[in-house]
Amino acid sequence: MKLGNAGRTIRVGVIGLGNRSREQIRCLVSMKDVEIAAVCDVYADRVERAQNNIEQQCGVRPEGTLDYREVNARDDIEAVFIFSSWQTHLPIAVDAMKHGKTPAMEVGGASSLEECWELVRTSESTGIPVMLLENCCYNKEEMALLRMVREGVFGEIVHCRGGYQHDLREEIGNGDINRHYRQDHFMHRCAELYPTHELGPIAQYLNLNRGNRMLTLVSMATKAVGQHLWMQENRADSPLSQAKFNQGDVVTTMIKCANGETIVLTHDCTLARPYSRGGYLQGTKGLWQEDGRLIYLEGRTKLGPHGEHNFVPDTDIMAQYQHPLWKEYEEYGLRGGHGGMDFLCLRAFIESLQKGVAFPIDVYDAAAWMAITCLSEQSIALGSMPVAVPDFTGGRWIKRESRPGDIFSLDAVCPEAFE
Repeated sequence: MKLGNAGRTIRVGVIGLGNRSREQIRCLVSMKDVEIAAVCDVYADRVERAQNNIEQQCGVRPEGTLDYREVNARDDIEAVFIFSSWQTHLPIAVDAMKHGKTPAMEVGGASSLEECWELVRTSESTGIPVMLLENCCYNKEEMALLRMVREGVFGEIVHCRGGYQHDLREEIGNGDINRHYRQDHFMHRCAELYPTHELGPIAQYLNLNRGNRMLTLVSMATKAVGQHLWMQENRADSPLSQAKFNQGDVVTTMIKCANGETIVLTHDCTLARPYSRGGYLQGTKGLWQEDGRLIYLEGRTKLGPHGEHNFVPDTDIMAQYQHPLWKEYEEYGLRGGHGGMDFLCLRAFIESLQKGVAFPIDVYDAAAWMAITCLSEQSIALGSMPVAVPDFTGGRWIKRESRPGDIFSLDAVCPEAFE
């Protein structure tokens, strides 16, 4: 059993202690080779709650502070987990690297290209790597699809779609009450605000930053009516019931890649709908779609009575191509949030740090994926004009050295790593 093998102890700080952080801390304290030495938030009650919870779970009370710079400046920690508001991820990560700490960042969109470049330049100048904690890259279905892509099941990949399609009207609407930063973004911005859940797995299928890259994008937004209506119906006594929300109800972003593939991303969080990441993967030999969990493979999917091409449920084929990491994980026992993928993503960071190998989702991925937010914002503001996607690798995407293959590899499926 390779998964979860404890290595040397990694002492860490945790910055940002909201709801997402609580889930991740529960996961981290269950790991025998992780010790949380310090916690930080701008709200004192969150700091005290985190200190109490960690002390109850592992018997050691971490230091607490309201200033993230105090965590980054500590001499007794090696890495920091950044679970704070979207607009603070990159500045905190840059400060951490300047103090010699390795940052692991939760997902979110960038506010500007300048901060993406600063992240990359700081990592390059300090020699300190960064990992973006995009948990969807380690989800069971996405990892099975990755194996299928690597084994040529879909042929040559031509087109991918994905989305963050999630009814968040209540969370957004009560953001001022619950101290949740998402409300501010929906009020003041109009963009693909949360691109990485869908783009992260797609980036693996298309080898982005590793022989391929995103060239240009175009974004378009619908009118914004859903959140305003929710506020009037559910918070009529609040001044926010008359507030303007800039974020369009549905934002569609089209991306062109260097090798000719296209990507469509959809952000849809302020209308009534069931949750979906809207996955869609199409190649020369077939396609898969998340909604309805359907697949069609030329020569393998049974034709209809008149020879027509039919979708079939993906259950049997996905089981056939289950990723070896998930086979081992199910034997090990699922744990952590979001169906278990949180644990795998956190372990990928911890074990890569222990081994001194490159992170499977590195600083160039973080910059490119997070930049989609500010680039889409620019495209929408310009009347849906095309906008160039920067090459944060400085040309190295054309021929980048592969990360050493291990159980957490996203470059390749490495069955030998599980032997």
